[in-house]
Amino acid sequence: MAAGWSREEREPLLSPAGDRPLEEGEDRYRDVVETQQHYKSRWRSIWVMYITMFLSSIGFSIVIMSIWPYLQKIDLTADASFLGWVIASYSIGQMVASPLFGLWSNYRPKREPLVVSSAISVAANCLYAYVHVPASHNKFYMLVARALVGFGAGNVAVVRSYIASATSLTERTSAMANTSACQALGFILGPVFQTGFTLMGEKGVTWETIHLQLNMYTAPVLLGALLGVINIILIFAVFREHQVDDMGRQCKSINFEVEENEDASQDIQGNIDHVAVVAINFIFLVILFGFAIFETIATPLTMDMFSWPRKEAVFYNGIILGGVGIESIIVFMVVKIISKKTGERALLHGGLIIVLVGFFILLPWGKKLPNIQWQAIKNNSIPRATFSEIFTPLWNMQTTQLPFNHTEEPTGCPVLQSWCLYTPVIHLSQYIASDILIGLGYPACHVMSYTLYSKILGPKPQGVYMGWLTASGSGARILGPVFVSQIYTYFGPRWAFSLICGIVVLSLLLLEVVYKRLIAFSVRHGRMQE
Repeated sequence: MAAGWSREEREPLLSPAGDRPLEEGEDRYRDVVETQQHYKSRWRSIWVMYITMFLSSIGFSIVIMSIWPYLQKIDLTADASFLGWVIASYSIGQMVASPLFGLWSNYRPKREPLVVSSAISVAANCLYAYVHVPASHNKFYMLVARALVGFGAGNVAVVRSYIASATSLTERTSAMANTSACQALGFILGPVFQTGFTLMGEKGVTWETIHLQLNMYTAPVLLGALLGVINIILIFAVFREHQVDDMGRQCKSINFEVEENEDASQDIQGNIDHVAVVAINFIFLVILFGFAIFETIATPLTMDMFSWPRKEAVFYNGIILGGVGIESIIVFMVVKIISKKTGERALLHGGLIIVLVGFFILLPWGKKLPNIQWQAIKNNSIPRATFSEIFTPLWNMQTTQLPFNHTEEPTGCPVLQSWCLYTPVIHLSQYIASDILIGLGYPACHVMSYTLYSKILGPKPQGVYMGWLTASGSGARILGPVFVSQIYTYFGPRWAFSLICGIVVLSLLLLEVVYKRLIAFSVRHGRMQE
């Protein structure tokens, strides 16, 4: 392949992994090479993908704390049950879109689904800013807007499939960790931006000509739309589609200026281990399922166990979750170094064990019971929790009508939850320790799942497969709150956390069964050593 290059093109050659210049005395003209120009363009494109991932997570988190008051303002018929559907619509949209965008990217240049998905997100954010305009059915416009934002976020499957195809095996773990760190950073900074916009207040500024209200509810999504436009510009101006094989050999560019060499094309031969693929999908679903439960249960659990009022529970948990987010970003960076010594499988195994311990120490023990809300009881039945009721304390701090027309907010574990009368209290030290452990284990599992998955798929087009993995995560974020709202309300934390521990143990057993199969495509087919 190098024979057709000029002297100037042959000079700046890199190693097979693309991570260093060829040393003096090495064969500069073998076919396992990459030009300096290709290397720089490839990593510029990967950085654009990092930005795209960051913006996708910003789209979810930047309005998450203000959805409920905005929904109440634009449509008085909206209730807490409808809030649940608005929250879930993002994950449903992403779950549907991920395989579709992944399939698209397998047969067409990845720029196309990236631009279209970003444009959908921009349009959806603008729609969200205008949901107050229609005379009726405003809540349904908000539902559609959030579903479309989630649909646009389905491009994360394209992002990860591109990063998998544009990195060698030695680069893959680091690139996947950076991608996850950008995603986590978006989730952390979104609420921070939202907090800053609260200074504008509910009234804000109105432009009657275009019916635009710029206030604390609409300014965040308009910022998201602006960032989306910038992202589209970067995709057109900077992004170029490149591909290298597992050993870092240059395969092709989006313009197909460099034809695939013979060795690289041979790597495509061979079957994907679908048992390993299904196993990683299940393990990833369990990981996201556990984290969704962890996020959802935080506020109700602390209100019941520590007698925190709604406002304090949201404030303290916001600080705690922010700390967990910072911890996760540190873990994302550290695992890049540790994985070089231990390997991805060992880190995934260790991460799952840490998550298991994190949920296990939340199990109630001892004799002390939580403080009880001794309220008047109208009947002896326990109300059935809907999907959204578990979210209500997060967004409805001030306006929720208290049960039985109490004028003062009751604190403690509600007597209507019969398990409060006999279940030992969970201590604050248990809760903090659990937060730390889950914040340590979850990011390690998240990165290793994506890294192993991409290596198992090898040089095959990964768009659809990455779409299914993303859909698994979206499904977990839908099922997690439903699961915990039912089990926790009826049976309490002992049953809820025991079942979660059982599910994590099941995933660990599955990992043991398929452990030897979780190897790179090229290693499995004998083209590289593990």
